[in-house]
Amino acid sequence: MPAVRVDLHTHTTASDGTLPPAAVVTLARSSGVGLLAVTDHDTVAGLAEARAAAQAGPVLVTGVELSATWAGRTVHVVGLGIDPAEATLQGALAALREAREARAERMAGRLARLGETGTLEEARGLAAGAVLTRTHFARVLIRRGRARDVGQALRRFLGRGRPGYVAWRWPDLAETVAVIRAAGGRAVLAHPLRYRLSRPLLEALLREFAAAGGEAAEIVPGPRKGADLADLAAIVRRLGLAGSVGSDFHEPGMTPLLGGTPPLPEGIPPVWAAWRAMSGAA
Repeated sequence: MPAVRVDLHTHTTASDGTLPPAAVVTLARSSGVGLLAVTDHDTVAGLAEARAAAQAGPVLVTGVELSATWAGRTVHVVGLGIDPAEATLQGALAALREAREARAERMAGRLARLGETGTLEEARGLAAGAVLTRTHFARVLIRRGRARDVGQALRRFLGRGRPGYVAWRWPDLAETVAVIRAAGGRAVLAHPLRYRLSRPLLEALLREFAAAGGEAAEIVPGPRKGADLADLAAIVRRLGLAGSVGSDFHEPGMTPLLGGTPPLPEGIPPVWAAWRAMSGAA
């Protein structure tokens, strides 16, 4: 009997995914995922639909992905097992969505100086009322033939140091963790290797995260530059953190596939232990 898969980091059309929440749940089920978290950027709007669709499985963990600032960098924190209606969380989400709108306006202004006018209206059309993200602007550039995929759009136009990038001061890391804990959730540092930090900086980030009450880190591969997966696993073990896995799914065909992340390295306890019995996940 194949092992039940776990995926605790996915996105839907409530933020910058391309599938509605129910379709993400259906895809997870057909992919053998037994434990799933829907973790849209700065919103819990997709959770009710996902919960209804998950009556036939998989086990659904309520989640969200919040933007935070650490050492002048943007990092992301996933909250798992949250109460979506909790007042502190709702207030934080409202402020984050307002900040995203302001950042989007500035991003559109930068792109207009490159000759790409009207991107804000087009991005809003793609978002269709969902939380507005850089990914929507990337898709606008793809539609205009300026990039072949989201990754290239970020590298050419919207990533850190590129002409369309807008630096933003999100809430501090400790404040973000506190919001998740206030909502009854477990705070997980999302894709730590994607920040391309040296090993000392990665350890400093994880130490501060743990000191603030963070409980786990996603143990998933990242770019080759900076610390690697073995470095991350060693730091997580040393700090006594739990591990999580998630594909960061946004659309079909992207890698890793939904539910396709590798298992946790030896010696790292799973953050999903509390939900394991319900799902049958290892």
